[in-house]
Amino acid sequence: MDIRAIKQRFDIIGDNQALNRAIDIAVQVASTDLSVLVIGESGVGKEVFPQIIHTNSPRKHSQYFAVNCGAIPEGTIDSELFGHEKGSFTGAYEMRKGYFEVADGGTLFLDEVVELPLSTQVRLLRVLQSGEFIKVGSSKVQKTDVRVIAATNVNIMRAIETGRFREDLYYRLNTVPIYVPPLRERKEDIHLLFKKFALDFADKYKMPAIRLTPEAVKVLESYRWPGNVRQLKSIAEQISILEQNREISSSVLRKYIPEEVITHLPVKAEGHGVDYMTDRDIIFKILYQLRQEIEEIKASIGRQQIQTGSAITKREEVDSIIEEHNVVDYDEDPHFTSNNDYQQLSIHSMNADFIRRALEKHNGKRKAAAAELGISERTLYRKIKELNLDI
Repeated sequence: MDIRAIKQRFDIIGDNQALNRAIDIAVQVASTDLSVLVIGESGVGKEVFPQIIHTNSPRKHSQYFAVNCGAIPEGTIDSELFGHEKGSFTGAYEMRKGYFEVADGGTLFLDEVVELPLSTQVRLLRVLQSGEFIKVGSSKVQKTDVRVIAATNVNIMRAIETGRFREDLYYRLNTVPIYVPPLRERKEDIHLLFKKFALDFADKYKMPAIRLTPEAVKVLESYRWPGNVRQLKSIAEQISILEQNREISSSVLRKYIPEEVITHLPVKAEGHGVDYMTDRDIIFKILYQLRQEIEEIKASIGRQQIQTGSAITKREEVDSIIEEHNVVDYDEDPHFTSNNDYQQLSIHSMNADFIRRALEKHNGKRKAAAAELGISERTLYRKIKELNLDI
């Protein structure tokens, strides 16, 4: 089945290259049993891709289940996925089959997979590796043959770094990734989608379809749509119901488009201010962290020599380790005091300035500022005292 037929069958509007690529990957991988991870922001339509895969797979005549992992309470998610035995917990009045059992031979779509508890992630990893699972309250190992497709709208690598998601499970799920582009990367499709929604709501509410003036189209395409297709559809419905005039001007359209909150956007919006972290700030942060590394190296050598009975720190060893780690000691680097933007900055003033900036950014919250600086909260307290800062 070609991409055009897929779009028609699943009511997909647009001809964006990245969107076409995502559909093409879904069709190609459908005939296999490989795990798929669908990645994209909330509201982009990730849920249609597991359906494309299932419908074009050898499993199309078997069960398809979609599970929103973020909507199921943590205490019952294991029971929902793997089932439970009668009496295994309070309220378990009878045996229950889980999705992995009833979907045997079919496809299971796990939406918002990052929201799974870590204990459930371990169980899921076992199913993916061996096809085996155990019901809650049982000791009997059961087998299942389920194609798993997962989706997430969060930065999954950040979730791994913060301990929210298992790295081994990520690699098992991410055998084939499918990236669904946000609406702001599909500008050529925005007006097409709006017209389609306008016609749908005209038919639903038995009224003439709304249409946009050329100026309104420009407003529509210049907005960043943080809620993506879901937000666009909602606004098209609001205007269809509330506006008497069927021709929508740019001024009318702006009444329905909320003001953008820059701190919630994934990238900087032109014409609406700048990011807090300027190039100068970034350089400050790098220099600050390099200085911290030097201090830690010096302190480590001092501790080692005290433990071995040496009371004198050898500068040659410090220099050797600094050179080995390719770290510049800015106390002694003549280039740092050369004729440039940082000529008047000492390490002391740089540290103080960057600490102030971090605290201002986080409204004086020291825990958040410490995380921004890449140091512990205790170290931040010590630095504030050492630098004599009036915070």
